[in-house]
Amino acid sequence: MQRVNLSAVSEFVFVGLSDAPEIRLLLFVLFLLIYLATMAGNITLLIAISTDSHLHSPMYFFLGNLSLLDLFCPTITVPKMLGALLLEHKEISFSGCLFQHFSLIAVVGTEIFLLAVMAYDRYVAVCHPLRYPSIVSTKLCAQLALGTWATGLLNSLLHTSLVFTLSFCGPNRIQQYYCDLPPVLALSCSSTHSRELVILVVAGVLGSGACVVTVVSYICILLEILARKSPGIWHKAFSTCGSHLAVVCLFYGTTICTYVRPSSTYSPHWDRVVSMLYGMLTPFLNPIIYSLRNKEVKCALKRVISQVRRTL
Repeated sequence: MQRVNLSAVSEFVFVGLSDAPEIRLLLFVLFLLIYLATMAGNITLLIAISTDSHLHSPMYFFLGNLSLLDLFCPTITVPKMLGALLLEHKEISFSGCLFQHFSLIAVVGTEIFLLAVMAYDRYVAVCHPLRYPSIVSTKLCAQLALGTWATGLLNSLLHTSLVFTLSFCGPNRIQQYYCDLPPVLALSCSSTHSRELVILVVAGVLGSGACVVTVVSYICILLEILARKSPGIWHKAFSTCGSHLAVVCLFYGTTICTYVRPSSTYSPHWDRVVSMLYGMLTPFLNPIIYSLRNKEVKCALKRVISQVRRTL
């Protein structure tokens, strides 16, 4: 029998952050500044990576993909949130909510897999430096990047089809500032247990697999650094890996707390705070933590800025 969407809801209404009128303008200014800074940082980084020949290497190729994801992630949710804060335009159509949900899950999933690929790339660079050019070839980089994007899209397609083929015939107020998975599931008037189980299993298998690759790669890196017994190299490499692992832990922690749990434990106020971390702060901090501490990227950014000044 053909599966149809029995939804009687034609639009959803965001509650989100706009239910605090006394600080609405302050929140609008704050989130607008963070969003603009995120856009500027990641776009500048993308320009530097694409135009500077010194950054045409696998590590910066993956970093460029990460910056692209960090551009998409807040762009999917923040403009709508800013509109709700400033203009009180809280409504979103059913199809618009579906598209926003699909796009966000695709970006989050792709970033999880990309972090694992970047961890493997650094493992090969540190533990097998002589074989690095032959192992991490241009062809392999393209295949890995394509694989992360394809897996993220397919994973999102599965999640979105499971959620938006449910029946929505009651309340349409989403306790969030975007169409996230837990609050949308909470609005369904049909049974969600079987679909939640499928979502948890798929997310658990894919997410835990990517997490294992990331953690094992960095454990091997740290063991290799410790075995070299060189204080200068050890301190520099450990500092770089420590910053990266801090962001990885933040990203994994917030996504797991938000998605990998039953909807019965859903807490609107807590989830708004958690979603802010991976939805806005992580894309804002990634250019700083991943690249601005890197001397090669700093030099490339200076060259880009000087070229812009000369052009102007």
